[in-house]
Amino acid sequence: MDSSKNPIGLFDSGIGGTSIWREINNLMPNEDTIYLADSKNAPYGQKSKEEILHLSIKNTEFLLEQNCKLIVVACNTATTNAIKELREKYSIPFIGIEPAIKPAALQTKTGTVGILATKGTLNSELFHKTVAGLHDIKIMEQVGYGLVQLIEDGKLGSAELDALLEEYLRPMINADIDCLVLGCSHYPYLIPQIKKIVPPHIRIIDSGEAVARQTKKILEKNNLLNKDNHKSSQVFYTNANPAVLHMIIGNQHTVVEKDF
Repeated sequence: MDSSKNPIGLFDSGIGGTSIWREINNLMPNEDTIYLADSKNAPYGQKSKEEILHLSIKNTEFLLEQNCKLIVVACNTATTNAIKELREKYSIPFIGIEPAIKPAALQTKTGTVGILATKGTLNSELFHKTVAGLHDIKIMEQVGYGLVQLIEDGKLGSAELDALLEEYLRPMINADIDCLVLGCSHYPYLIPQIKKIVPPHIRIIDSGEAVARQTKKILEKNNLLNKDNHKSSQVFYTNANPAVLHMIIGNQHTVVEKDF
């Protein structure tokens, strides 16, 4: 059975994973996508591994019901805490997202890299394993307390966000980081505000483009790439804050409010 015309599924704890969706849509504009924003349960970063796994399974089941051919876990916290179990439980391909610590370690000149991420990501076994393999690199970790909730509340560009970012980034700047890794899919939406705080020589790194390239690679490997040149369908489901999702993605896309 040819599944290549089936949609790509994506889920996140809210609207943040749309930054990943955007990169996938830019790279493969003829692919249909279904995006699930579990905003009712955001943020995932403060939840236990068991809670994150339960929510990730629930989200996966929803996307499988929509006949998705591949699922992108467009959430760093869900990836680092649940993707291993999801791959063991389901036969469908999964793409995860992890903080781009390794690329940052290769690019740093000062030997000091900052990472802004959720508590769930920074505490995960997968993250610790990645960091343990980096020698002679100083990693400055900072939990982005409150950032996801403000983004979910539609407060991009607010003074509240500016104040939190200043508090979180200033110690990193003072410690001479030259790479800042954004370890949450919500955080690319903060880049304009971050750029007002950090000096221009600090490189801001997120994993969106790399995730899109990996998604295409896995689709090709599994003969799932949609080769039809057609107008694609992009559907977004949310269980809270549809207006904020519309604000982020634009009004030209279909947003369905649904309790899941």
